Amino acid sequence: MISSAEEQMPSAMDSLKHAPVAGVRPKDAASLILIDRSAGGARVLVGRRGSGHVFMPDVYVFPGGRRDARDHALPFSADLDTLVLEKLLLGTSSRLTPNRARALALAALRELREETGIASGMAPDLSRLRYVARAITPPGNVRRYDTRFFLAFSDETVFDMTSLGDSSELQDVRWLDIADLSGLKLPAITKTVLEDVKNLMTADPSLSFGNPVSFYFMRHGRFVRSRL
Repeated sequence: MISSAEEQMPSAMDSLKHAPVAGVRPKDAASLILIDRSAGGARVLVGRRGSGHVFMPDVYVFPGGRRDARDHALPFSADLDTLVLEKLLLGTSSRLTPNRARALALAALRELREETGIASGMAPDLSRLRYVARAITPPGNVRRYDTRFFLAFSDETVFDMTSLGDSSELQDVRWLDIADLSGLKLPAITKTVLEDVKNLMTADPSLSFGNPVSFYFMRHGRFVRSRL
């Protein structure tokens, strides 16, 4: 369930605001926060969305996108950790079944491959994915997404980095030191989720599968953060 302790976040998703667009319902989406800790610190993979994008152009984001209808049928070698699956189902309507929750994780890995060239094997291992945040794009945007943010450590799962590079979706794909978020144009929600990740890893460098999950959404005209 959603924690009763809620924090108002008046600027957490300001960069998502555009001219009002009525009647746009959020679509399920997923994002993959890939962390490289091989050099002692922690670096996260980001890329810049092109200027031609209607939604969030010219900003650096994590790989990710909308869940496709076919994602539930993608193969996998190991399932999500039970604690991760339980968290995914918290605070949602009955339409998010375990199969659809799993499809979100598969969508995150598919988007990683399509946007950066990084593959996680023919049958990805979902068991090492953490669930760290959820955010719903505020009403009034030209696109709205209910995004679940997954996290993976590059040394824990088999990721093929040989094809890492730009794509039609993301340009200037690069590793960003999460201790220094200056210098790149990041959406407010991306910065906020990265701050959550930094805090979680400070408390628990291995990032347990049952870690608290921040949920960002709009209520009565105010941005709110709840805990799942």
